[in-house]
Amino acid sequence: MAIARRLVAAVIAALIVTGCGHRSPPASSPPDSADRAKADAVLRVTQNFMAQAHLKAVIVRITVDGKEIVTQAVGDSMSGVPATPDMHFRNGAVAISYVSTLLLKLVDEKKLSLDDKLSTWLPDFPNAGRVTLGQLAQMTAGYPDYVIGNQQFETGLYANPFQQWTTQDILGQISGRPLLYEPGSNWNYAHTDYVLLGLALEKATGRDMPTLLRDEVLGPLGLKSTANSDTPEIPQPVLHAFSSERRAALKIPAGTPFYEESTYWNPSWTITHGAIQTTTIYDMEATAVGVGSGKLLTADSYKKMVSTALRGKTHAQPGCPTCFEQNEGYTYGLGIISSGDWLMQNPLFSGCAAAEAYLPAQKIAIAVAVTYAPEAFDDQGNYSNQADILFRKIGAVMAPSEAPPMPPGR
Repeated sequence: MAIARRLVAAVIAALIVTGCGHRSPPASSPPDSADRAKADAVLRVTQNFMAQAHLKAVIVRITVDGKEIVTQAVGDSMSGVPATPDMHFRNGAVAISYVSTLLLKLVDEKKLSLDDKLSTWLPDFPNAGRVTLGQLAQMTAGYPDYVIGNQQFETGLYANPFQQWTTQDILGQISGRPLLYEPGSNWNYAHTDYVLLGLALEKATGRDMPTLLRDEVLGPLGLKSTANSDTPEIPQPVLHAFSSERRAALKIPAGTPFYEESTYWNPSWTITHGAIQTTTIYDMEATAVGVGSGKLLTADSYKKMVSTALRGKTHAQPGCPTCFEQNEGYTYGLGIISSGDWLMQNPLFSGCAAAEAYLPAQKIAIAVAVTYAPEAFDDQGNYSNQADILFRKIGAVMAPSEAPPMPPGR
C-alpha cells in the first residue's frame, strides 16, 4: 500500500530517533553581521540540500525573537517560473494545531473540559461514550485511521485525486471497525480523531469550524494569508506541486517516466472541514511563533499542549501501522509534536511538504515548504518529507546547542 508506506514514513521514520490575500513581508531592521552570517549559512545548507534531495523548489523563512534572519525562495514553481516567498500552498497538518488551540481556548473559557465524552455531542458514533475530547486531541482515542492502512481509501484516492470527499464518506470507512486499543492506553496517528473533534466542537459551540478557526485562532494569531479552502482552488500566486506517487496505483512500470502535476488534487480527505487550508511561508512562521509560544492559551493549557507525557507509555502493536514508542525525536502533545526542544508540525501530501518549528528557549522560528523533482521519487512512486529534514539541518545552524534530533543516518 503506497499511501500507507509513505505516510507511515512521514509520521514515523523521518522523526523517530534514540496543503487569498498576499501578506506583505513584515518590516525588519537591517541585519547585523552575525545575522548575515547565519542567513548565508542557511542558504548554503538549503542549496546543497536541494541538490541532494532532488527538490524542485524551497521556500524558507527564519526569525529570532521576531527579527527576520532570512526569507528566501529558490528553485522553480513551474518550469521557467521561479518560486517566490509570497506563493500559497496547502498547510495540511499545521491546521491540526489550530484545532487543538481552539479546543484549549474553549477549555480556558470553561465552555468545555478535556475529559468531556465525545458522546455528549456525537452520541451515535461508535464508542463515543468511551472517548474524551482530550484523547481525540492527543490521538490516544484508539480509533483506526481512515487513511493509513486503509486499502479501500487508497484505491479511491488514487483512482480519482480530484474527488470531493465528505465527512460521511471518510468516517463511513472506519465507523464499523473496533477500537485499536482501550482509549488512553496507546497512541496512533489518526486523521479520524481530528475529524471527530471538529464535529464535536461545532456541536458544542453552535458555530461552524471555518468561522471558529477564523475568529478564535487565525485572526488572533495575525494570520492574514491562511484561509479555509472548500475547493481545490489555491489563491494566486501558487507554489505548484508535482508527484509520481500514483505510479504503483496506475501500474506504471519502473523505468517508464511518470511525473504529473498534483497542485490541485482535492484535499477534502485530509482533516475536518474548515481546517483544510492554504497559507504562505509568512503565516507558517507566524504559526510557529504563535502556537509554539502558547500565545492564545493560559499557562496550564499550554503545558498540556506541549506535554511529553506519552514518552514511555506508547508501543507498537499488530494491526496498527502508526502505533510506536514515542521518544525524544517524536512525542505527540495536543496537536503539536515535540522533537528535542522544538515544537513543530510537518505536513506531507500531494507532492508538497512543509515544516514549521519553534524553539521556545531561543525564540527561533523556522518555516520551510518544498516541492519535488522527478528524481525524488523511487520506482514505486514513494517519497518522504524532505522539508522536515531541511528544517533539522537549518535548526542545527541556528541553534547548535539545541539542534533538532536527526533520523539515523542523516
